[in-house]
Amino acid sequence: MKNFLIIIAFSIALYSCGSGNINNNSNTGVSSNDTIRIANDSLEYEIIIIEPGFDSWLITQPKRGFYGQSLLESKNRSFVSEYNSRVLQPNQYSPNLYTEQINYDPAVDYGYEVNYLLYNYFVYFQDKYNQKFIGGRN
Repeated sequence: MKNFLIIIAFSIALYSCGSGNINNNSNTGVSSNDTIRIANDSLEYEIIIIEPGFDSWLITQPKRGFYGQSLLESKNRSFVSEYNSRVLQPNQYSPNLYTEQINYDPAVDYGYEVNYLLYNYFVYFQDKYNQKFIGGRN
């Protein structure tokens, strides 16, 4: 299962490119602080989060280690399931927000860091785009 979480990056990148105000200044765009990349060659996955404001929002959240990995995995399974369900319902949920399914295999141990960032991205996504997921913090 190579690069299965890269789908989230494309989804976020596609949505981010089409949102917000257009500004013709040469210094606009996504800075390196707006991109978080995690890769593990042994598991053959990569997750890239490209979302303006996510990095600065993340530092205001509970620090790494606050949640246990099993809790994060449980929340991520639920969030991914709900997200993927919404991808399949473009008449009910915006295809601009829910562009592609996320391939998250609960049988794979992605490690703490991936689960921590994915969980926090889902919380951020819900807050920023006023979405409510079952079991979310909202």
